[in-house]
Amino acid sequence: MSEKPSSAAVEIKGVSRVYGSGENKVIALNDVFVNIRENEFFTLLGPSGCGKTTLLRLIAGFDFPTTGEILLNGADIAPLPPFKRPVNTVFQSYALFPHMTVQENIGFGLQMLGKPKSEVKARTGEMLELVHMTAMRDRAVSQISGGQQQRVALARALAPKPEVLLLDEPLSALDYKLRKEMQIELKRVQSETGITFIFVTHDQEEALTMSDRIAVMSNGQVRQIGTAREIYDRPADRFVADFIGESNFLEGEINATGENSASVVVAGGTTITAALPSGPPLSGKATVVVRPEHATLRQAGAGTFDGILEEAVYFGTDTHFHVRLDSGERFIVREQNVRGGGENVPDIGQRIAVCLGPGAAQILKD
Repeated sequence: MSEKPSSAAVEIKGVSRVYGSGENKVIALNDVFVNIRENEFFTLLGPSGCGKTTLLRLIAGFDFPTTGEILLNGADIAPLPPFKRPVNTVFQSYALFPHMTVQENIGFGLQMLGKPKSEVKARTGEMLELVHMTAMRDRAVSQISGGQQQRVALARALAPKPEVLLLDEPLSALDYKLRKEMQIELKRVQSETGITFIFVTHDQEEALTMSDRIAVMSNGQVRQIGTAREIYDRPADRFVADFIGESNFLEGEINATGENSASVVVAGGTTITAALPSGPPLSGKATVVVRPEHATLRQAGAGTFDGILEEAVYFGTDTHFHVRLDSGERFIVREQNVRGGGENVPDIGQRIAVCLGPGAAQILKD
């Protein structure tokens, strides 16, 4: 997959990374093309082993590509060691110096660059204010919380004014509530500094929350690049649809196509209209995806499919209804809960209908 650059800060051009040879050969990255724009919060998203951290390490200079180019503002940086790249990294473990105070940690990199004391002091003060840690400047990092340590690591990485900041799952060690708070903080810091952020995560919700654009990766390849809405509402293939959020998959047969949609026979002979993906015209067997929140429950006989309610799972903000369709397929409907609406919940074992609204169904490429 490739795309045309638009003020690209980082260009990944045909990059592959192969480890070992013969029977021990492992292809970590396979001909990857990605363009990351200036001042963008860009996320590499995928399951463990998909190649996202390998790609981050190549950009940082901790490893080198087997083939391909890595360009930073048009200049090839692939042969350069890490200390010669205008790139900094925030690691999962933060890697702070325990014998130093908060402000000493933040200013350390500037001191190593030989900056004057006055500049180190001024820049450290700016970073403390940026990450809301001024009141704790003289504390040892062992005396602050995990979230505060994450802020210090972020400030230290930003202090030398890198052109690109790499973040390797920096929120994974935090509890859920703190993690949500730090997601907002990271996006705020990126917006205020205007620095290009490249963020690695396996957490779909985290990627959707913070990113300007997302590259979904699998088996060393990029499966789709787009905004959070594009990735979620119009997944390129079954892997993306399955990995991002929850999905219902229906197997069917295309029997007629229009300009942007097709008529598909699914679920025991029912005919539905589904959006077509971009690319060459499709025909024959097809997989249709429907997000759970794009369907609703109705009385039996009053919807698209009939079935039996097997389970209702309450999540506070919404309820997930697991329906066994008459065709034998399992289908999940997610409906938002409203105050005082509990009396309308159908009973387990009750016959009900699943209704698909306009635009709810989409045909996948594979």
